[in-house]
Amino acid sequence: MAARGTQSGPSLFAAAGLERDAPRPLADRLRPQKLEEVVGQDHLLGPDGVLTRMLSTRSLGSMVFWGPPGTGKTTVARLLAKATDLHFEQISAIFTGVADLKKVFEEARRRRELGQGTLLFVDEVHRFNRAQQDSFLPVMEDGTIVLVGATTENPSFELNAALLSRARVLVFKSLGPDAVEKLLERAEHTEGKPLPLDDNARLMLAGMADGDGRASLTLAEEVWRAARPGEVFDSAKLQEIVQRRAPIYDKSQDGHYNLISALHKSVRGSDPDAALYYLARMFDAGEPPLYIARRVVRMAIEDIGLADPQAMVIANAAKEVFDFLGSPEGELAIAQAVIYCATAPKSNAGYKAYGAARQVAKTAGSLVPPKHILNAPTNLMKEEGYGRGYAYDHDAEDAFSGQNYFPDALPRQQFYNPPERGFEREIKKRLDYWAKLRREKSGE
Repeated sequence: MAARGTQSGPSLFAAAGLERDAPRPLADRLRPQKLEEVVGQDHLLGPDGVLTRMLSTRSLGSMVFWGPPGTGKTTVARLLAKATDLHFEQISAIFTGVADLKKVFEEARRRRELGQGTLLFVDEVHRFNRAQQDSFLPVMEDGTIVLVGATTENPSFELNAALLSRARVLVFKSLGPDAVEKLLERAEHTEGKPLPLDDNARLMLAGMADGDGRASLTLAEEVWRAARPGEVFDSAKLQEIVQRRAPIYDKSQDGHYNLISALHKSVRGSDPDAALYYLARMFDAGEPPLYIARRVVRMAIEDIGLADPQAMVIANAAKEVFDFLGSPEGELAIAQAVIYCATAPKSNAGYKAYGAARQVAKTAGSLVPPKHILNAPTNLMKEEGYGRGYAYDHDAEDAFSGQNYFPDALPRQQFYNPPERGFEREIKKRLDYWAKLRREKSGE
């Protein structure tokens, strides 16, 4: 009897005539065969593109392709090797260890001895640790390989300086609506039939792809599979059929930092509509609402400050409301705090004043406050002059004595310079008035 799992003849499926090759996915069938067919990367492959200029000399240097998924990084690397007569070797950092790398390098050396260069494409290159990244340096320097690494993460953070100094970083952009539309038209030509979508649904599908060409073709394939003869989907039906593809958003990497930065700067720039857009994207991507709420409190402190003291109160209250109500009602409180902060008068005077005061405190040394503002709980301290000459401001005219409160060895400083905006306009009036009284009392 044959051992379990072995086959001594044709399979039952083949005998029944049911065995056939699985159809290749549409995205694979439409993979560009020439560099001119790559869409959405004209800044690299257009007439004056960086790669176009490299190819005019038929020589390539090592590169790092940085960009979102589905923007053509692997395809372009493969086509560059073809255009320069280099052997194309592809590995993934996820599945490759040190022993595998040594084997790849040895084969590249043997190939070079026979007159054949090697373009080594490393997918997810950022997943290699520092030591593994260093192993590429000798073979890059002696020309054994032309390295093309692909990464979705910021190379500045994920790749070591030695590797970056030997490779040029090229940025691949998310595909815009026009580029996605070109892909859909190619898909319709290949399939020999139009996508069963009305105009609005077609635009929605491009949005669902989120700049990912591969995703747009995968979604188109799902639409064709789902549509019955003569059926055309509207936007609502499209969402029901294919579901919505999750946005590209890594909460611990660039997506996280880029969106919170965009939200913060939109609030600082007094644009509530842009701020709400980025807020909605972060909520939609699953960012913890309390993290956003904390950042809104920071915006209220850093960018509004005393121009509108209520901003910090409202931002902090939104955090408390979310704690109390949870999602989704609590998210509305955060949204309202964002609107309030975006429309509030702006001032970073308090933020700058604190920074300046800290700098002086660090550099001026441990200066003793003037004795007249020090308490004298003992007779010895009284004899030493502690508290002598202190003027109780409430007893002074206008409740302002004009005394000096800085250390005797430190000239008077002015850290806080409020602008004439919002509530700080009133604060500035008070400070100017007190400065006038101080000059009068000092006889200046």
